[in-house]
Amino acid sequence: MRHLPIPRTSLVALLALVMVTVLSAGPAGAAKTLNGSVGPGFTISLKSGGKKVTSLRPGSYRIKVRDRADIHNFHLRGPGVNRWITTVDFEGTKSVTLRLRKGTYRYQCDPHSSDMHGRFKVR
Repeated sequence: MRHLPIPRTSLVALLALVMVTVLSAGPAGAAKTLNGSVGPGFTISLKSGGKKVTSLRPGSYRIKVRDRADIHNFHLRGPGVNRWITTVDFEGTKSVTLRLRKGTYRYQCDPHSSDMHGRFKVR
């Protein structure tokens, strides 16, 4: 079997294409961002790409919470996680990166948990 030589320019172009593809994909296992919000009224949410989070794949997530009222907090619980991302009296934005495993996660404002809560599944 005879091998045909690959022109050097084709090899360089192929290598460049591979490099662009790898670099544009970002680092392996890079955390995806979820956007949480609590307040100003009695509202709490967790979104990804502007849509309510209902189901996620296991993995690493950056959770960025905008807390717009000093009477609320953002508390996330689930398998291996029990995290107060913001606290009562805090107003502003905080971010954490967490590894989410399979199971059900719940988020809530602790002082108003009967009205301000949500949940999602990691599958």
